[in-house]
Order: sequence, then structure tokens, then C-alpha cells
Amino acid sequence: MESLDLNSHSPEQTQLLGSCLGELAQRADVFLLVGELGAGKTCLAQGIARGLEVEEYAFSPSFVILREYHGRLPLYHIDFYRLDRIEEIADLALEEYFFGDGVCVIEWAEKGLPIVPRDNLLITIRYTSAAKRGRSVSLKPQGQRYRELIEQLKIREGIMALRRSRLTR
Repeated sequence: MESLDLNSHSPEQTQLLGSCLGELAQRADVFLLVGELGAGKTCLAQGIARGLEVEEYAFSPSFVILREYHGRLPLYHIDFYRLDRIEEIADLALEEYFFGDGVCVIEWAEKGLPIVPRDNLLITIRYTSAAKRGRSVSLKPQGQRYRELIEQLKIREGIMALRRSRLTR
């Protein structure tokens, strides 16, 4: 499966990407966010919320595990950061949200890979320099729905600029 690799020079560009994903999102979509602390996972999730027409500010769910927002579709913003065991995800019945009527955005998704849906969009955000100014964002589609989403994303005007941009190291 071919991934889409982008560069972000600012939180605004990261949110633009998220907004485009939110606009293209459909019921039961699952976006898995992976990256170091401070890499921009919550920033991307905030953009997804904007694209889903969520009017309230999307806060990080690190301390509460799950935040639910209402927009064009429900947004279930989940954070696995504080979960130490895979069983905790099952204990909290978080899988119910994976196949629900909304869109799941899961930060620190690598902690729950054995139980998240096989079909998903895996989004990895990495720092591109020691100064931690730029980010590389890799979107890896897992399943036909997400391959189609990537194709739709590629033709978005704002995304074209992120594809062409080069980061300075």
C-alpha cells in the first residue's frame, strides 16, 4: 500500500491537513496517530475536528482518555497515552467507538494496534530536525476505503503545497 508523505512547516499546516481529512471523513473512519510527545498529534486531531464542523475547541484527551464532539459526524477523540495494558482498552469498552456512527481519532495508537480495526489510516508524525521545527507526516492507508481517501486527499489544493514543500534541516 502506497503511503502519502507530506511536510508541515507549522501547526497551521498540520491543522490544514487535519481539516482536509475531516472534510473527507465518513462514518466509522479510524485515524491512528503515532508520534513522539509534542510532534503534533493533537494539532492534527484539532484540524480533523474543524473539518468535521465541530464548533468547540478540541482538547487533548490525555487525562480523560476519550472526548466526544458533535459536528457533521460525531468525533471520538481517544488517547491511549496513559493506558499501560492492552486489556485496559477492552475494560473501557473503547472498541465500541471503532465501529460506531462517528469518526475515531486515536492518539498514541501504537499502544492499541492489536485491537484497533485492521482497516484504518495510520498517520505517523516525525520531527524533521534537531530544532523540532518541521514535521514529516506519513499517511499509510490500510484497506480500500483509506486508499480512496488518500487519492481524494492528493487532489486537494492545500495538500498539493505540502507535497511540494521541502523542509530545511
